[in-house]
Amino acid sequence: MRIGTVTRKTSETDVSVTVNLDGTGKRSISTGIGFYDHMLDQLGRHGMFDLEIKTVGDLHIDGHHTVEDTAIALGEAFAKALGDRAGITRYGHAYVPMDETLSRVALDISGRPFLVWKVNFTQSQLGGMDCELFWHVFHSFSQAAGITLHVETLYGSNNHHIAESCFKGLARALKQAVAIDPRQAGSIPSTKGSLGGTYV
Repeated sequence: MRIGTVTRKTSETDVSVTVNLDGTGKRSISTGIGFYDHMLDQLGRHGMFDLEIKTVGDLHIDGHHTVEDTAIALGEAFAKALGDRAGITRYGHAYVPMDETLSRVALDISGRPFLVWKVNFTQSQLGGMDCELFWHVFHSFSQAAGITLHVETLYGSNNHHIAESCFKGLARALKQAVAIDPRQAGSIPSTKGSLGGTYV
């Protein structure tokens, strides 16, 4: 089992995350922000990852620290669970439709964190979560996990659908990319033999 556990404690947040890449989609998620919990729940369910996430943050200020620190810890847990990346498929992509919305997510577990974000919202909040924080989720996660990540909503009008299709797309693309490719025979999928921050 590829499992990663991370704790992150600061003066602003106390975060604990455990990820099992080879799970069955079991989730226990509590961040204090209902809509964020709902989105992270989609990540576990549609990626088939077991997720345990517990965050206590300074929500009396706003949701920024809670959202960002949870995403950082989640990315770090994914990186730990992946280890040296031996045998993985490495690349993943997904198109996710939700009624009138269609989003595309493509990623490379490259060791070179980068985010391309082409997603727009027409309201400031969803369920008490500031919509500007969705960029922070994907950026923080990609940086901490060492993933090149491209997220784009091709079209759509319902803000809930836009956010959810992005998270479901991330889940499906990650599921594909972290899968063990038996033809790799345990080797690292890189011509340089390493996926740890070098151009490959």
